[in-house]
Amino acid sequence: MTHISFIGLGNMGGPMALNLVRKGFSLTVFDLSADAMQKLAEAGAKVATSAADCVAGADIVLSMLPASHHVEGLYLGENGLIARLPKGTLVIDCSTIAAASAVKVAEAALAAGLRMLDAPVSGGTAGAAAGTLTFIVGGEAADLEQARPLFEAMGKNVFLAGGHGAGQSAKICNNMMLGILMAGTAEALALGVKSGLDPKVLSEIMAKSSGRNWALELYNPWPGVMENVPASRGYSGGFMAELMLKDLGLAEQAALACHAANPLGALARNLYEEHVAEGHGKLDFSSILKHFYRD
Repeated sequence: MTHISFIGLGNMGGPMALNLVRKGFSLTVFDLSADAMQKLAEAGAKVATSAADCVAGADIVLSMLPASHHVEGLYLGENGLIARLPKGTLVIDCSTIAAASAVKVAEAALAAGLRMLDAPVSGGTAGAAAGTLTFIVGGEAADLEQARPLFEAMGKNVFLAGGHGAGQSAKICNNMMLGILMAGTAEALALGVKSGLDPKVLSEIMAKSSGRNWALELYNPWPGVMENVPASRGYSGGFMAELMLKDLGLAEQAALACHAANPLGALARNLYEEHVAEGHGKLDFSSILKHFYRD
């Protein structure tokens, strides 16, 4: 049986690892949170005492971490995992990081005789829990095919975007659009409510009109309009606003690097910068509504 190591059991990684265990994969997990590891242990995963311990005997290593420096810190350097893994191991990083960081880690992995995929995901915490994520992959097609059973245990869609780093580039484009859409949706709903409209009725109208979008239909930012979304549980348990700010910053850096215009992405980043500065960084990114509507 293929043995999987999974490092990073946060709001996204935890549900993803649970789906692998439930689909019958042999899993060893590690996270800095003892509570997160306990939940996986109760589901049947083996718990490691460190990242190095976690990857011992692994055929495939999966990671889901917050930012570029976490990924580089985990894999690179004298004490990084790349130096510890046997040749031929497939490494899959599902974090959303800078494309340049993904390429840097992949080049180090290839030089060490390893195989590497960058495979950031789309679908949010609800998609992670339901096993309906989209995987946006950069790397070799043959390596993706080996990883496909894992991806299909955690998601519904798998795309090969291109070579190493391409998965991250595509994900950054997607999340820039998402940040713009969420801010625009929140602004429109706030305008409607201040004009005397019911937010649920307005949402239904826009969902059947030309303003329809994912944020409005599946992740509505107005509390109480939609069940089982962060807005209806105090903006908890979702994709944190500070992480959206990070991704919008990555989009801005990418735009500068390739001389692309991104005025709307930059505006969305500024809105989230202010929102996080106001103390809302740990709330779900749909809490940007608070920027437009204050009780």
